[in-house]
Amino acid sequence: MKSIFLLVCILVLSTTSFAQTRSRTTRRGTQSSKTKPAASQAATEVKTEGATRVANQIKNLTTFLYLLGGVAKDLDAQEAASRSGSSSPTQERNKTKIKSTFENFRVGLENLENYFSSTPELRPYYVKLLGSADEAATAENQVAAGHVDQAGHTLLNVVNRLADLLVFMR
Repeated sequence: MKSIFLLVCILVLSTTSFAQTRSRTTRRGTQSSKTKPAASQAATEVKTEGATRVANQIKNLTTFLYLLGGVAKDLDAQEAASRSGSSSPTQERNKTKIKSTFENFRVGLENLENYFSSTPELRPYYVKLLGSADEAATAENQVAAGHVDQAGHTLLNVVNRLADLLVFMR
């Protein structure tokens, strides 16, 4: 057994010593080869900035959806009660705050789409992002119609789209 192991080791070591090696020479870099890494680094920085913006949107949306999940049923029940004629000033303020939050998400997603479409390094990723603001607008309309829970589900679709975008940007 030891002799077989020794034989295998000798064969492995001897084949690596017979491997062909090439001589390495140092070439002087041209001006264009020096600018390529700088351009590549700039593109990487822009891509990182885009990914950071997407991640921030995901963080904001998921935090909001977490908080919304706890009150969505109550808001839907309050909306149903207001249809029967009993609406309180507090309820109206809450609805207004939620509507403005959904509007802010839509505007933020529109800005993100514009940033990606206007930045050459991020244009390849724009296709995955396109439509996020439209979905946020749909959620905004659902809230205006009193369907808060449904609007939350629509925003979850936006979060999924943004997460898919981050995976695509890797």
